[in-house]
Amino acid sequence: MTTTTESPRWFTSSYSDNGGQCVEVAANLAVSHGVVPVRDSKNPTGPTLDLPTHAFTSFVEGVKAGRFDTV
Repeated sequence: MTTTTESPRWFTSSYSDNGGQCVEVAANLAVSHGVVPVRDSKNPTGPTLDLPTHAFTSFVEGVKAGRFDTV
């Protein structure tokens, strides 16, 4: 769980069709804390996964490049 004085500002992708299979991210903590928290949109009070900024960036680049199209 993120332990900072700055509150995460959660959002889902604009590409999300709100079908219930979404994650939310709090990108506002990337610069100040070096992490991008991720959580299940169906369980906003549940646990978060704090990804290092470089790992989240690599994942997004992979998605954009189509490296996960077969998953």
